[in-house]
Amino acid sequence: MKSFWARFLGNPRVLAGIAWLLVVAVVAVFAPLLAPVDPFEIVDKPFLVPSGDHLFGTDSLGRSIWAGLAHGARTTLIIAIVATLSAVAFGAVVGALAGYHGGLVDDALMRITEFFQTIPSFIFAIVLVAILAPSATSLVVAIAVVSWPPIARVVRGEVLSVKSREFVQAAVIAGQGDTAILLRQVIPNTLSPLIVTGSLLVATAILTESALSFLGLGAPNLMSWGFMVGAGRSFLRDAWWLVTIPGVAILLTVLAINLVGEGLNDALNPRLADV
Repeated sequence: MKSFWARFLGNPRVLAGIAWLLVVAVVAVFAPLLAPVDPFEIVDKPFLVPSGDHLFGTDSLGRSIWAGLAHGARTTLIIAIVATLSAVAFGAVVGALAGYHGGLVDDALMRITEFFQTIPSFIFAIVLVAILAPSATSLVVAIAVVSWPPIARVVRGEVLSVKSREFVQAAVIAGQGDTAILLRQVIPNTLSPLIVTGSLLVATAILTESALSFLGLGAPNLMSWGFMVGAGRSFLRDAWWLVTIPGVAILLTVLAINLVGEGLNDALNPRLADV
């Protein structure tokens, strides 16, 4: 039987995804060193093509595309990761309570979940950001609010499966409280699908943040990839690099996260344990 790491790292698509994510993470962490210029600072003439002086050229105002790309990686990743963690935490709590207690608690929590799922997520995110005023915090809140329902459903389904098993019944007979059983017995056995769903949710969060920033609803004082695409869309015919470079960065990052998420799903799937 292959181990988890053998199955996970033995997948070439996973290795390609991890390699790209490491590059993006390094650029995001060391952005002030790799691109010491303020991404909003005018450094040269507008519309300079990519060259030795400016690695990815300059935009319509003469700002460095490389500086925007490096600092934008930090903004995009932080917002996506924090929003995903918030959505996973809240969704896991809702799903665990609904699945474990059942009855009226399950009905009430699932009806609330279904209510949020009936609202078009992107339109809902736009409305939330518009109400809260564009900022990094507003983006995190909006993305988390529209992202938690799928997490809740996944966790609920796993809890319904786990709570009837012998070790949970033994904990009940032993007199453990509901909170202790959920934290020690039930939730740890739902981590596999939760990790996979959460990892894929990061990609969705990046796309949502980029789309909101593209529409001008991003954090006004922070550079992001979506903002760069939105700022350059009017000059696509004459200065293709303004949109193409940040657009490709978004594409490759989302693709890499999906590849890693699929690899996690394959590696954590018990049906593939003997493959």
